[in-house]
Amino acid sequence: MSWAVRLENVGRRYRAGGPWAVRGVDLEIRAGTLVRVAGGKGGGKSTLLRLIAGVDAPSAGRVRGRPPARGYVPERFPASLPLTALDYLTHLGRIRGLRTREAARQGARWLERFGADGYADTRMRELSKGSSQKVAVAQALLGPPGLLVLDEAWTGLDRPARAVLDDVVRERMAAGGAVVFVDHDPSRLADACTTVLRVTPPDSTAPAGSAGSAVPCGSAVPSGSAGSATSAGASMSFGAATPAEASTSAGSVAPAGSADPAGPAVPVASAGPAAPPAPDAPAGAAGPVGAAGPVGGGVRQGGLTRIEALGAPGARVPAGLPQDVRWRLTPGGDLFLTVPHARSDEVLRVLLDAGPPESGWHIRAVREEGENR
Repeated sequence: MSWAVRLENVGRRYRAGGPWAVRGVDLEIRAGTLVRVAGGKGGGKSTLLRLIAGVDAPSAGRVRGRPPARGYVPERFPASLPLTALDYLTHLGRIRGLRTREAARQGARWLERFGADGYADTRMRELSKGSSQKVAVAQALLGPPGLLVLDEAWTGLDRPARAVLDDVVRERMAAGGAVVFVDHDPSRLADACTTVLRVTPPDSTAPAGSAGSAVPCGSAVPSGSAGSATSAGASMSFGAATPAEASTSAGSVAPAGSADPAGPAVPVASAGPAAPPAPDAPAGAAGPVGAAGPVGGGVRQGGLTRIEALGAPGARVPAGLPQDVRWRLTPGGDLFLTVPHARSDEVLRVLLDAGPPESGWHIRAVREEGENR
């Protein structure tokens, strides 16, 4: 099946009036291609990957044409979850529409292939970084995905697992899928990739087209002065922000038609329509950006955990959250919770159990209050 993901004049910044992480991006990624995203630290690579995968919404422009089945491996995988490795993969498979038995079968198969089947019954929080990364990659492959987005997915894997992931990428391409990836090793999949996209930080004084370029693999990657280019697999150009973009604040919902009907991409993709308000969710919980839930007697003093989750646009706060949890929910489905350490497992279970037909929640981050991102 032929399809293409198209980013049209896309920009993203994380606060109103703040600097652009990426802007003016026009990009097309076609089925059957392998695209490497290159650039220096802080240049916007991870932001671009999140926009392609559908995990993040643009502050300006729109994204169209994502296939329904997508897989995403984030740069930082939230491993502190109160589930075993196989239970976690089974849960994600169910959210993506698989029956429980099939989700468990696929999860077990991927764990075995990456050499982590011995940890199927181990809690995620007890896994080593390498084993946790194998689960992170496995969850992206459930389905399987038509579009696979890998942000430093090889980092933390042992040599055999890295080789397996190389093979899996080639298999996805042969099956008609597209893969977009970032990796520190410049030789990674050099023989298979179609295009290298060079990303450099936006500069408000730069002329249109000065912030990035696309070249076929094997060509010299320019330093960012090429404007736009086209290759066999993708085309991209970066331009200066327009006045309309400059007035768009971060966190705003993309214009109508900019989001795919399938909703956000995985690690845990929200599936199905937003559920009606939960019985204990106050009116306005899914209202204006910044709407916040009640403190419910106040968050207890002591250690606090910050949990960030992503649901479907318009999703409601799930029923069953403890009363001493403080939360904020945006119309785009971003949910931010501040939780006493002692209640974090309980809150994570509520979110992970709130699958279809209510709403699936992707746990994006679990960290101690005050911990740097």
